[in-house]
Amino acid sequence: MCVDSANVKPPRLWLRRLRTTAFWLLGVVTVLAVVVAGLTVWSVRRALPTLDGELTLTGLGAPVTVRRDAHGIPQIYAKTSDDMYRAQGFVHAQDRFWEMDFRRHVTAGRVSELFGQSQLETDKYLRTMGWRRVAEQEVALLTPESRKGLEAYAEGVNAWLAANTDTEGDGFAASGALSLEYGILGLQNSDYVIERWTPVDSLAWLKAMAWDLRGNMEAEIRRAALAAEGLSKEQVDQLYPAYPIDRNLPIVTGGAIVNGAFDAKATAPVTPVAPPTTPTTALAADGLNDMADALAALPGLMGNADGDGIGSNSWVISGKLTATGKPILANDPHLSPSQPGIWYQMGLHCECGSDVAGFTFSGVPGVVIGHNANIAWGFTNLDPDVIDMYLEQVEGDKVKVGEGWEPLASRQEVLKVAGGEDVTITVRTSKHGPLLSDASESLKKLGGQYAIAMRWTALDPGRTGDAVFAINKAANWDEFRAAAALFEVPAQNIVYADVAGNIGYQSPGRIPVRGKGDGKWFAPGWDPAYDWTGFIPFNELPNVLNPERGYVVTANQAVIGDQYQQHLTDDWSYGYRSQRIYDMIGAAGAKITLDDVQKQQFDNRNGFAPALIPALQKAPRQAPSQVEKNADALLVDWDFQQGEDSAAAAYYNAVWKNLLGLTFDELGSDYAADGGDRWFEVVRGLLNSPDDKWWDNKGTPAVEKRDDMLAQAMSAAVKELSEAQGEDPKQWRWGDMHTLTPTHATFGESGIGPIEWLFNRDTVGVSGGDAIVNATGWSAGQGYEVDAVPSMRMIVNMADLDDSRWIQLTGNSGHAFHDNYADQFELWRTGQTLPFRFAKATIEKESTQTQTLKP
Repeated sequence: MCVDSANVKPPRLWLRRLRTTAFWLLGVVTVLAVVVAGLTVWSVRRALPTLDGELTLTGLGAPVTVRRDAHGIPQIYAKTSDDMYRAQGFVHAQDRFWEMDFRRHVTAGRVSELFGQSQLETDKYLRTMGWRRVAEQEVALLTPESRKGLEAYAEGVNAWLAANTDTEGDGFAASGALSLEYGILGLQNSDYVIERWTPVDSLAWLKAMAWDLRGNMEAEIRRAALAAEGLSKEQVDQLYPAYPIDRNLPIVTGGAIVNGAFDAKATAPVTPVAPPTTPTTALAADGLNDMADALAALPGLMGNADGDGIGSNSWVISGKLTATGKPILANDPHLSPSQPGIWYQMGLHCECGSDVAGFTFSGVPGVVIGHNANIAWGFTNLDPDVIDMYLEQVEGDKVKVGEGWEPLASRQEVLKVAGGEDVTITVRTSKHGPLLSDASESLKKLGGQYAIAMRWTALDPGRTGDAVFAINKAANWDEFRAAAALFEVPAQNIVYADVAGNIGYQSPGRIPVRGKGDGKWFAPGWDPAYDWTGFIPFNELPNVLNPERGYVVTANQAVIGDQYQQHLTDDWSYGYRSQRIYDMIGAAGAKITLDDVQKQQFDNRNGFAPALIPALQKAPRQAPSQVEKNADALLVDWDFQQGEDSAAAAYYNAVWKNLLGLTFDELGSDYAADGGDRWFEVVRGLLNSPDDKWWDNKGTPAVEKRDDMLAQAMSAAVKELSEAQGEDPKQWRWGDMHTLTPTHATFGESGIGPIEWLFNRDTVGVSGGDAIVNATGWSAGQGYEVDAVPSMRMIVNMADLDDSRWIQLTGNSGHAFHDNYADQFELWRTGQTLPFRFAKATIEKESTQTQTLKP
């Protein structure tokens, strides 16, 4: 082809330059992307631990073998208990040291040293409570054997630090070689030095456990705030109904204290003395709510789930009801979701006779929940009232006591702030405890006439550190109970099974006995009659061995009925989860299998829907649209199961959320209804009172009644879902709104997208919901996003321990991009489990990495 060159116009100069510049910029961006990607890969990889071959662990008496399976779950084999705990500290540090270091800063009230000014409020509250100060006092109370275990564990942690970073003074240089988190931290806090690990660091984490499971403190503060806002006691009581003991069984259905000990077979009812009502306070509601909000925010740093209907599930079934002829024990504690999850799976075996496996806390020696060669145990929160708030009358640095005045104790606390000046606070303490109101700017405005003190069992030094070691070694019911007696805080429900075929339950814990008052309302600190007079003796706490029905269920419901002479609390979870478990076991027949139990753990049935839906169906609708009619039809044949693909669950929960928001509008944002099973009981009571004042929406001129509010909630739900998921109700999906994002505890909400991407996992839909056995909790006042989860699931087969099952939320590794960082998440999300191995031969056969730690 012939081209007429005279008609071909050369490109304009600016176009040539633009193209040249564009190619140059593209090259620069490409090079930068490659460099950034290379640096990211290098930063990630250099922090990943070596888990094969031989490593030196200074201080060992003999070599230790660590075998890991494909999911990075280690099994430690040592000759002595000291070497076993030394290796446990080393292995925890390999996989989770950043988490350990962050946790000890939390428990010491030193988060500002890591992240600066933004964490000052958190530190002020934690320093005021003084968790670490109490832990320091507890070391001397422990047995010599427990102290040795803690010291050996700390030596293992420090040996790992010494092997992986340079020493700097008395500590270690922080660098990205330890974990990616330290590399990110160095960008804003390059002077940070890691301190040596100590036994106090481990014991202080037990205070975080106790805080997570502290009982009714927020409820006590909120009640006082509602009273300060003008609600009557009767109105407040409507929002905190009595436990429905006629519908939802307690843990122990009989029993009383006889001759100074609890007798599970005692049947004679005992009428307890009704405690007098404590006067309400005259404090400002906004100050009380501010303090409640600040205190409720603290557990977010530690993995706690703070909400009604959330706690934990555990149950144990006798061999007379199982296919194997031996007990099956199940447990799934409910905590806030995090990446990595709060638990670390591990086995500890030594020639000294210790042979135990289960779920551990990084930073704490031993196994918290699991089994040894003879017994298995699981925890749920007993949730007793172990915190009382006292209104103190103060004048300067004196506090009124009776008819006189006594000096307040005081101390100075210096808070170091990364990138800023030190901050000094004064902590004042009455005989009841630290003055929390001193840490609240809004409550300081009370003019000095009143202050709020917190009396809490965990602020008394105790021996819970001994309990973990003791329970790991227990071989029978009597030794188990002796170990449980040491478990002072947090007070727990503990279910038990052994290879001999016994099952049981014990409620340990330091639970106060009050002179006056019931713990539900602020107590007048100036009146000594309201002081604690002691603690319930361990022998008087409820327990049962081999109950006649053949199973024990604990899910934070009432422990025992009104016949029990001692007062534990009035603020239980309301038994919707526990009763569902009772019903499932009762319907399962006499040959229950591990598969049956696994399905029970993943049960998604909403226990309140059968009560609410008939009322919804009877509520008159004004000219409903076709979309509304189609939405209402979803509830007609619904089985009440809240699977992630359920359209009916999507609609029902949208109705529930809108119903709570419309009905309790007068409570405001400080007291947004969270949707837990306490609210099930509140609304259940109101359904029988169609003209109750709570039904009236204060934001409208009309006076609404029950049916008006139900109809409004349904219409609002249809509008919400139509906008979000389209106008075909059959296509609505619960999992499209009920979502979970495993979020890194420190950098996961940094506000910097690339950093969040490094540490967080993808958002996914999940089944379940609030007050459901598969307890993926959400707050109706905040949205449908998951804020609490079954943090792990465990099923122990006492007929063959090697045939047990387990799973945790994310994975064992704390290192982003490690193969085991989130490899269990999809299994967890879909209700699946992993084999929970115990036999050495099986562990050797299935191990994918073997490491020898040498002296």
